[in-house]
Order: sequence, then C-alpha cells, then structure tokens
Amino acid sequence: MFSFLVFAVLCTSCFCKLPPVPGLTYYSYSKSVGGGSGTSFSTAGGNGRITAVRVWEHNNAYIAGIQVRNGGIWSEVFGRTRDIVQEMELFDGETLIQVSGKYHSNYVYQIVFVTSRGRSLTAGQPIQRSFNFYPTHPDAELKLLSGRFNSAGITSVGAHWGVVTVAPISPPEYSREMKQRSIVLNTKCLLRKATSLT
Repeated sequence: MFSFLVFAVLCTSCFCKLPPVPGLTYYSYSKSVGGGSGTSFSTAGGNGRITAVRVWEHNNAYIAGIQVRNGGIWSEVFGRTRDIVQEMELFDGETLIQVSGKYHSNYVYQIVFVTSRGRSLTAGQPIQRSFNFYPTHPDAELKLLSGRFNSAGITSVGAHWGVVTVAPISPPEYSREMKQRSIVLNTKCLLRKATSLT
C-alpha cells in the first residue's frame, strides 16, 4: 500500500507546473561566429533593455568596434572607434529581434541589427560567410552581445536572448518630516469630519 502511495505522488508531481525560473524563462544563446582571437567582451551592464547601438567599421572592410546602450547607460566601446560609425536609437517599446551579417576566420565583416518595428542598422561589407541570430522564443529580445576583439576590430560575435524585465520606478522615499506632516494633515481632516457630523 505504501509503495502505491509513493508511486501515486511521483506520478502527480510530473503533472504539476513548476514556476518559471526568473531570468531564464525565455533565455537562448546564438553561438558566436568568427575566429575568436583577442580579448573577450560582453555588453552586459546598465539597467533595462538595449535602447541604442553604435557600430564602427573600417572603410570597405570589417567591423572595428561595437557599443550598446542599456537603458540610459552606454557600455564601453569594444574594439576601436575608427572610420565610419553607424548608430541606431530604438523607440520606446522597440526591441532588437535579429542580428545577422558576414564573418570570416579573422574578423566580423558585416553586422545587421533588426528591430521589432522592422527597422535595421547595417554596418560593414557583405562579403564572406553568413550568420543569422534570432531568439528561440517569440517574446524574447537581444539582451547582450558577447565575443572577442583585438587591436584592429571585432573577431567574433554571439548573441544572448531573453525577456527583459524592467523594474518599476519606485516613488521617492519620504523623509520623517514629510511623514509627520502627512499624519498631522490626515488627523486634522478626520477631526473636521468628526466635528461636522456632530
């Protein structure tokens, strides 16, 4: 009888829906492409979602540097700031839903960012092998880029996707004096109501 009870509990636990793990619910990773020499980088940082992207390219060549803005905070520049810069600022509620481009064994030659509104930013030259990154879940968006760079430019790039939860802005803390004023005003209002009822 006891073994039947254990079996029944195990079977019913299989049907239970476990709560999602915060931050990992819709996470996916698009494996990096490129040679991968040099220093590793990650654009993680700042609060909130990606709100802007900057890409530097060598004239008629490969990607020199990348920078993203999370919320209102720009990341450091990964790679170099050289020659031509392309920048795209996202609208409120707009997200990055695709990253594609071209790469070779030495550098990333082109990178294209596509938004949820169908806008795109293209930098670099359309030569060499193609890559196409996108999230595995339709509600996910680009959370960060990672990869490697050297003194000349970006040698590899990968994409991390997920649902970005933006923390609500909490009201400012009231000082003790403000709380006391509020209590005094509420007390006066209650006294007026009480005297008007009598």
